[in-house]
Amino acid sequence: MNLIAAVDLRWAIGSKNNLLVRIPEDQKMFRKLTTGHVVVLGRRTLDGFPGGRPLKERTNIILSRNPKFSAGDAIVVPSKEALFEELKNYSSDEIYVIGGGKVYEMLEPYCDTAYITRIEYKYDADTWFPDLDRKENWEIAEESEEQSYFSLTYRYVTYKNKEPLPLF
Repeated sequence: MNLIAAVDLRWAIGSKNNLLVRIPEDQKMFRKLTTGHVVVLGRRTLDGFPGGRPLKERTNIILSRNPKFSAGDAIVVPSKEALFEELKNYSSDEIYVIGGGKVYEMLEPYCDTAYITRIEYKYDADTWFPDLDRKENWEIAEESEEQSYFSLTYRYVTYKNKEPLPLF
């Protein structure tokens, strides 16, 4: 299973249910990696999408404790246990965890790869991604050259988990 996120220097990912910044090239990379695959997200993350609608050309699995919640053709699951039962229907390498903070925190130990856009800036934020640099089982496998978007610099960093927990 994969994690994918854009983080600032403090591993922040969001503020007031929005991304910290939208970098067009990063959004293209996100689409390239996730299109045709399964994305796992929380309901509040879905609320931050345009129109609050699931992502097109992907199987959207949304965690929500509200038994009446629905979102188009998305699959809604009420718990971690129900999520894991649903994920048995897919190949682990086809699954991308896309947020938010609580979902990343819950599923990070089960993931083997993390695609992280590291933004060289400190934002005012209220939501964070687990700091993979401080976790002994995660290591950098690949790092891009520095990229820029106006005055922002960033790089794509792929992390590998040496000891992911089994999903099933």
